[in-house]
Amino acid sequence: MTGWQWVKLVGNFVNLSTFAGGLVGVLGRARFSRGPRGLFFANGYKLGFPVAGAFTIGNVVLSKHGREYFDDAALVRHEERHSWQYFCLVGLPMLPLYVVGVLVSFLLTGDPASRNPFERLANLKDGGYVERPVQPIGKTVTQAFSVLRSRPKGP
Repeated sequence: MTGWQWVKLVGNFVNLSTFAGGLVGVLGRARFSRGPRGLFFANGYKLGFPVAGAFTIGNVVLSKHGREYFDDAALVRHEERHSWQYFCLVGLPMLPLYVVGVLVSFLLTGDPASRNPFERLANLKDGGYVERPVQPIGKTVTQAFSVLRSRPKGP
């Protein structure tokens, strides 16, 4: 690890975001292992939220997939950039700000990542995202309602 990665590791412990990531991993019954760049991997995450291949809280990268999912160096760089965002935003304030980014991106593009500044700063492509163009809000609303209508009803 570089000196700056050590600073981020310690900072995200102090600001409690890594502790929160560990707690979410325990609640999600994930298996923990040490990753590169001061990251911890929490694989086999079993909770259904959020819906993502991987997500980061502090220096903890959580995924429903196995450890081999992180053999992709670009994905690890993407998730590490998110850990820097927690460091720069002094921890858990990142979570509500990220949600605002998701909402704005969804309203502009119909996609939660394309215009989310946190995903853009972490490099959309490295995270496996495709950039969607800005579209009229009416189209976004129509798409959202068609998704809701197509979901199966309860038992």
